Amino acid sequence: MNILSAEEHIDDGDPKVLQLANDADPLAIEVCLADIERIDLHFPKFTDGRAYSQAFLLRRRLGFTGDIRATGDVLIDQLVQMERTGFSSAVLKEGVDASDAQRQFDRFNAFYQGDAVQPAPHFAAGA
Repeated sequence: MNILSAEEHIDDGDPKVLQLANDADPLAIEVCLADIERIDLHFPKFTDGRAYSQAFLLRRRLGFTGDIRATGDVLIDQLVQMERTGFSSAVLKEGVDASDAQRQFDRFNAFYQGDAVQPAPHFAAGA
């Protein structure tokens, strides 16, 4: 997962970047996904997990291969789950150290069950 600081996250109005509200249906944008390179999914507060479902739908059901970026109230301890549900990048809140975020990935580097990124379960990966 690509971890960005708040300063590195740029929204310059690029037409290939789509900002999807956390109450929007990803299936409604299926027809335009071929023209999109990045989709920003917003977490208005860390307890609102709708963006996880959106990311999973975009990756698994709609086959979106571009960057899915988590923005908003992104907590370090949620980054691993974000990656597993389909996010490829996340914007940390101002003042959060990216090296602290990397430690989460070092702690949890493999999983038994499949996910949005690696659909096959661990025991089937070598088969």
